[in-house]
Amino acid sequence: MPTPRSTVRVTVLALLLTALSTVVPAVRPGPVRSVPPPSPAAERAAPMADAAVEPVSTERTTPVRTTDSRTLAGRRVVYSYPGPIPPPALLQTVREGRAAGVILFKENAASPAQLQAAVRQLSQAAAEAPGGSPLLLMTDQEGGKIRRLPGAPELSARRTGLAADPPAEAARSGTGAAQTLAAAGLNVNLAPVLDVYDAPDNFIDHHERSYSQDPAVVGELGAAYLAAQQALGVAATAKHFPGLGAAAREENTDERPVTLPVSLVDLRERGLAPYRAAIAAGVHLVMTSWAVYPALDPGRPAGLSSVVVQGELRARLGFEGVTVTDALEAGALAAFGDTAARTLAAAEAGMDLLLCSARDVHQGDAAAQALAAALDDGRLDRAAFTEAVGRVDALRTSLAAP
Repeated sequence: MPTPRSTVRVTVLALLLTALSTVVPAVRPGPVRSVPPPSPAAERAAPMADAAVEPVSTERTTPVRTTDSRTLAGRRVVYSYPGPIPPPALLQTVREGRAAGVILFKENAASPAQLQAAVRQLSQAAAEAPGGSPLLLMTDQEGGKIRRLPGAPELSARRTGLAADPPAEAARSGTGAAQTLAAAGLNVNLAPVLDVYDAPDNFIDHHERSYSQDPAVVGELGAAYLAAQQALGVAATAKHFPGLGAAAREENTDERPVTLPVSLVDLRERGLAPYRAAIAAGVHLVMTSWAVYPALDPGRPAGLSSVVVQGELRARLGFEGVTVTDALEAGALAAFGDTAARTLAAAEAGMDLLLCSARDVHQGDAAAQALAAALDDGRLDRAAFTEAVGRVDALRTSLAAP
């Protein structure tokens, strides 16, 4: 039998346990800390319980929060708008940091003074955005017939190639383009064209947009143009990768699908040769074409093909700058769905910037929304997406006024 002292101890202990049971809920199996229930996407990405001790990569499957994804997506979209005055909706989008840039056309430039006023509005909105990076304010100022703004360069590519001193003339054109754009407050030129034309008066030669039928000449003059332009702080864009020089007169990708059955040898020896020179000269952007090149990818236009963008441009040629699509509204993409579908296809192929040039702010919004949704649900790789934004952001920062 227990002693009196031990009986007292047992009695006291029993009383304490009874008291505690009235204020402390029963302990149930489970984690000590409170954890919110996972989202459906997170549940799909969660590792099995027996693999929990291993580190798990979340680069592709972990969704990005919606607020972050919408901003990230916008930083890959180039907007456009109708008429001479930037719409309030676009200015608000820029203020919120949800636009990479704006492309401007003749209809946006009723006069030099009016264009400068519009550019000031856009630039001020960008300065008010988080981070305050300058917008990519761009236009097509190739020279000759293809000029959105009055002024230099007055010579076309073809006439530059026929000049007494073509390299010097190309450099003068690049300098003139930079001066014209900088005076208007723009910082990106969608030029030079590096297409090597096959036949006189074909699509690219008809408007005198090609320097020569010789790829070495095109590369030399294109490099001279872009180097002179970029020396004055205006980014250059080499286009239309991997080349539209074989397109016949009526084969306009703005209007309809175009297939260029050029052999792989000819494509690489002629079409790609000028891009090697441009990349060596430090070109900041490369624009892809919307033509289909069966020798590389028989089913998709260049700007929607990872074989072309990642294989030829990035891996084979070593380009590390910003890739930009041609106009997303182009007729060549009629079989590839609406703006959202085209945007996702281009992003999946490896295009950094999506060019929404239909003079419709809603087009840019649709592209950004599609990118954000695909980033949230894991359709677009998070790491690749972040790298694309990083390249665009780096370009924008590099163009900031000293």
